[in-house]
Amino acid sequence: MEAGRESGRESGGDDLAARVAAAMWADDTASAGLGMRLLSVGEGTARVEMTVRDDMVNGHGIAHGGFVFTLADSAFAFACNSRNRVTVAQACDIVFVAPARRGDLLLADARERTTFGRNAIYDITVTRGDEVIAEFRGRSRELSGTIIPTEET
Repeated sequence: MEAGRESGRESGGDDLAARVAAAMWADDTASAGLGMRLLSVGEGTARVEMTVRDDMVNGHGIAHGGFVFTLADSAFAFACNSRNRVTVAQACDIVFVAPARRGDLLLADARERTTFGRNAIYDITVTRGDEVIAEFRGRSRELSGTIIPTEET
């Protein structure tokens, strides 16, 4: 995981996001089991990649939409928890733009759009190279508690 990679330097928020992501990743057997790799995380952002495996292809010979959704949802989770406040999905939707195929390397790039109270909206774009595969919008809700103890922040 490379926190702060896009800006070229780590801010305090990106450092916290990296530590939170490491704690979350340690317990995220779903994402790891699907072969996902957390590439970077920052305050309100995350990038996760996954290669479409043989067991992820449906009867049409394309990636099952549920796996594309799960990739985007994982990036969403790392982005919306980046400030060390337990945050969960409240609602999500996805638009499939192009099919992904066996062997494709997919990248989910999550960005915070806006926050309001304990709520936020995130957009996640899933790509294969320069081609958009899907657009995902997630709405999050902050709960009580932190991912890592506050004395570590």
